[in-house]
Amino acid sequence: MKIRLDSSNPFNLDVTLCCGQAFRWDKLEEWWYGVVSDKIVKIRQLSDKLEFENVSKAFIENYFGLKEDLGEILKQIKKDKIIEQAIEESRGLRILRQDPWECLISYICATYKNIGAIKHMLYNLCRKFGDKLEFDGYLFYTFPPPEKLASTSTKELAKCGLGYRAKYVSKTAREVYDAGFNVESLRKLPYKEARKKLLAFPGVGLKVADCVLLFSLEKLDAFPVDVWIKRAILRHYAESFPPDFVNRVSFKKGITRQEYEMINSFGRNYFGKYAGYAQEYLYHYERKRSLN
Repeated sequence: MKIRLDSSNPFNLDVTLCCGQAFRWDKLEEWWYGVVSDKIVKIRQLSDKLEFENVSKAFIENYFGLKEDLGEILKQIKKDKIIEQAIEESRGLRILRQDPWECLISYICATYKNIGAIKHMLYNLCRKFGDKLEFDGYLFYTFPPPEKLASTSTKELAKCGLGYRAKYVSKTAREVYDAGFNVESLRKLPYKEARKKLLAFPGVGLKVADCVLLFSLEKLDAFPVDVWIKRAILRHYAESFPPDFVNRVSFKKGITRQEYEMINSFGRNYFGKYAGYAQEYLYHYERKRSLN
């Protein structure tokens, strides 16, 4: 199937899938393959057309947020020269609508790990505890549901390379399964209320909660703060913070809850209701600068 893209509402598939918000997409030759819930998605972009297989047009439009007016979103967050440059370099980057359960466990696993290591952990987890699927001669695996991870020992989870994160994955899975809790239900709650409920789960800190809210629950005002965002904000927006705060936090490896909240509040207040989009453009901008 095909979707013709509107030039006034840009989309860049490669940037969207390479910017660090999702971990289970791979480019094989000229096609991207990913597993979303129980669906294998095959997709590529040819100029102003998206070609895809195995899913519906409605699925693609929803998952990639294609009906959002990205031009208007970018207009609202374009507050200064730095974010303008970040947008210009990655125009068409969109926030995905990932499966909330998978997103929650993925970001618990992502703590203090680089993207390559996260992908490896999640691949191991899905291969061992998910269901096997085959498409185009490739093998894929679904993400294991709460009941599967809840019934798995911490020792078995650790064998997937999770390390100390195994106990958090195990405990969160048990709490979700035992309570019959649906992470998707948080979509209906206001940002702060949904965030509070996520923070109650083992292994979920402020950054993990904000990532889940932004990348799977459409809380586009969420502003996750990791090492790249801390660096970008304190480098480019230092005048918005007390000098002693900038000096103290800039050279620290980690940040306290209070320091996180200060940077997070700045991002949400400065960029407004689409602060999450600003976060992802700045994140990708800062990370590319470091890797080049």
